[in-house]
Amino acid sequence: MRIVLAQPRGFCAGVVRAVEIVERAIAQFGAPVYVRHEIVHNRRVVEVLQAQGAIFVEELDGIPAGAVTVFSAHGVAPAVEEEAAVRGLPVIDATCPLVSKVHQEGRRYTQMGRPVVLIGHAGHAEVVGTIGQIGGQVHLVASVAEVEALPIPPGRPIAYVTQTTLSVDDTRAIIAALHRRYPDMIGPDTRDICYATQNRQTAVREVAKRVDLLLVVGAANSSNSNRLREIGAEQGIPCYLVPDAEAVQRAWLHGVATLGITAGASAPESLVQEVIARIRQWVPVEVATLPGIVEDVQFKLPAPLIETRARAAS
Repeated sequence: MRIVLAQPRGFCAGVVRAVEIVERAIAQFGAPVYVRHEIVHNRRVVEVLQAQGAIFVEELDGIPAGAVTVFSAHGVAPAVEEEAAVRGLPVIDATCPLVSKVHQEGRRYTQMGRPVVLIGHAGHAEVVGTIGQIGGQVHLVASVAEVEALPIPPGRPIAYVTQTTLSVDDTRAIIAALHRRYPDMIGPDTRDICYATQNRQTAVREVAKRVDLLLVVGAANSSNSNRLREIGAEQGIPCYLVPDAEAVQRAWLHGVATLGITAGASAPESLVQEVIARIRQWVPVEVATLPGIVEDVQFKLPAPLIETRARAAS
């Protein structure tokens, strides 16, 4: 069997930064370090960090007074920041810089007096944090139909921002519907939309053209991983989302000559290699990586941890 790997796949720069923040915090301040919400949506990543001394909680009331606290890559609402300050928790913010940029843009639009439409999925951790960070009038939409149902009068000047785990392709129809209903609309440049989401979706479309079956390595609660699986299915081939190698079923491979594999932005490369190793137990394989974009983006660590990274590098 020939296995074709998507390029790029797996960890993006925001996830790399978030994981390193937790690791450096443990190294600098000692275990335990408390993390509000899963640092990223992947069970393996969480388990590895737990083994190093991270404790994950859903809310701040699960954190002892004075304990070092990390906010996840998805960002948090101001109410969470205020609660941490009231409780005197020393906080290290691992919010992805691209998510923080969405917050800044949304606040700027609100200060201009424009209601803000947020394109995203209700209940997603990033969306909850973004609505809180923007403040003012924020209206959440996830479809063209929801655009038509917005309570904002047609023709009123508005602005929009998007959840970072949605690509230009994901949002194109919704943005077009918004523009038809609200011609005086402003929003972020397409270059400001998360590069990692777009790159992984473009890569999976290229892989899907060449394979009989596609596996997406990622967690069930990972928005971008689920979208990769949907894109594969849209190409007319069988496509499965698998959290790890154990989830791969041998029956799926019957009659498959070429298998494609990609991974969501929060899935570590080790999981991809374990999937390949499992398949090797069943059939001989030849592995190739499809040419694609090589990402070299790096984000700075928060100031309290930069010195630790420098010492480790030396």
